[in-house]
Amino acid sequence: MSTRVWRAVAALVAGLMTMSLTACGEDDDAGTDSFRVGLLLPSRAVPRWEHSDKPLIEQRLKQLCPRCTMEYANAENDAARQRQQMMSMITKGVRVMILDATDTRALRSSIQEAHEAGVQVIAYDRLAEGPISGYVSFDGGQVGRLQGEALLTAMGDRADGGNVVMMNGDPTSPNAAWYRRGALSVLKGKVKIGRSYDTVGWSTDNAHANMDAAIAALGPDRIGGVLAANDTIAAGVISALKKAGVRDLPPVTGQDADLDAVRRIVKDEQYMTVYKSFRAQAAAAAAMAVALGRGEELQEVATTTTDSPTKKHIPSVLLTPRAVTVDNIKQTLVKDGVYTIDQICTRELRSACERAGLAP
Repeated sequence: MSTRVWRAVAALVAGLMTMSLTACGEDDDAGTDSFRVGLLLPSRAVPRWEHSDKPLIEQRLKQLCPRCTMEYANAENDAARQRQQMMSMITKGVRVMILDATDTRALRSSIQEAHEAGVQVIAYDRLAEGPISGYVSFDGGQVGRLQGEALLTAMGDRADGGNVVMMNGDPTSPNAAWYRRGALSVLKGKVKIGRSYDTVGWSTDNAHANMDAAIAALGPDRIGGVLAANDTIAAGVISALKKAGVRDLPPVTGQDADLDAVRRIVKDEQYMTVYKSFRAQAAAAAAMAVALGRGEELQEVATTTTDSPTKKHIPSVLLTPRAVTVDNIKQTLVKDGVYTIDQICTRELRSACERAGLAP
């Protein structure tokens, strides 16, 4: 991503924070806000939800609206459970829900019920169907393009007709299809897609099983690269390759910059990940929630609009992702305070960290 675009994103996030804090500090009515915001996340399989998104959203809400409270629920990748959680939050009187839907179509009727009950719903990370009021995510097409471009770079001459295994995300997630389209826009005509799999639940175990099947079909030495949609999938891919006795691992992509994935990159087991600033995403979602809870429009928060299958012109914030390889961990994740070098460089990784310029 260019410096100019990155500065624009940084300015947007800073603007969101400043605008919202000013509103809380200068408006007498803001000091008496005491409404409830519901946060519904999809699973614990992907580390970011519990480790990053939940605490960051809770922190920003408290800063922007000190008297607001947050109700939290995790669906454990179960759409029926998430429907029940939504109904419970409506009963408890939440005014706004920040929802990362486990299944965007399955939750459509529940979003309609929330709307009829006067509860505003913000689609978080995944574009839900139904009458949502706002949407906060990252450009999924760019995520896929970053993964595809990195894979071609890592494969080098082997990219010319070489076999690539596509390890896509959960088929119920619209983001999975978005990532896949972005990746294929780069890979088509340059590599051979030897096998392509959907990974139910974004599960490491399911990714391992799918990779076992790919190895059996193609042979362990005929896989030039693996387009893994995120880091939990990459973990399953890498474990399957190791189990098959592959010593010279092919390049494997990822997404979310999970700490374990960053360590795998340092160890030269995973080639790259896609870093999405969860702090920026949380700030935008919190600003939307507070604005909607106060009955305000979203024009000053949203920077664009998005169309879903069921609604047009949804006020949206779409942030820009960044590719991370061993060469720029310090300039991205460490610089932004996502991880410290001490967190990344465990004792067993000291030598690898030194080679990567990450010595404590």
